[in-house]
Amino acid sequence: MSDLTLYYHPLSSFCWKVLIPLYENDTPFTPHLVDLSDAEARAAFTALWPPGQFPVLADKAADRIIPESSIIIEYLDRHHAGAVRFLPADPDLARQTRLRDRFFDLHLHIHMQKVVGDRIRPADKRDPLGVSQAREKIEMALGMVEREMASKTWAMGDSFTMADCAAAPALFYCDKIIPLDGRHPSALAYLERLKARPSFTRVLTEAEPYFANFPG
Repeated sequence: MSDLTLYYHPLSSFCWKVLIPLYENDTPFTPHLVDLSDAEARAAFTALWPPGQFPVLADKAADRIIPESSIIIEYLDRHHAGAVRFLPADPDLARQTRLRDRFFDLHLHIHMQKVVGDRIRPADKRDPLGVSQAREKIEMALGMVEREMASKTWAMGDSFTMADCAAAPALFYCDKIIPLDGRHPSALAYLERLKARPSFTRVLTEAEPYFANFPG
């Protein structure tokens, strides 16, 4: 049994972000699926990490609990490194990688979750203004991705990094709510490259049985 345990759910976009680097390097870990609709499972998870948000990595050998997707990826890169490194050794390139990682999380991922989350609210609790504003922010960010990826293979150029781990789930789910059509050909091509990456293909295959629960 591995010393690493990932507390996650197969539909969780931020969990996908961590699964990608784990699969890229064939890092041994034990997946622990948490169903937050189950009171007992929720209580056990929040005892481990009180905010109760996915993903959380437990490293038994180091006696550490590591939350938050970007922090987990940096932890893996430092303490469980494999052939693929997700942060460049050069400090300037590492800073640029972190910037792109935060861009996908803060300017696409979070707003996508706002739109999707609103769909599962009771009708009298929905937030049409907030959803409209989130869509506008997604459109703005997609325009930036379109310009940025017009001449690149991956977010940092030729190397697959933490920024691409962030981009994959953000773009995949954004495409479900604002299709990356002819207005975003470079962003769409980038998403297709991400989907063809074996690590992300595996993530999507494992999530497929749960897609019926996605609020379309």
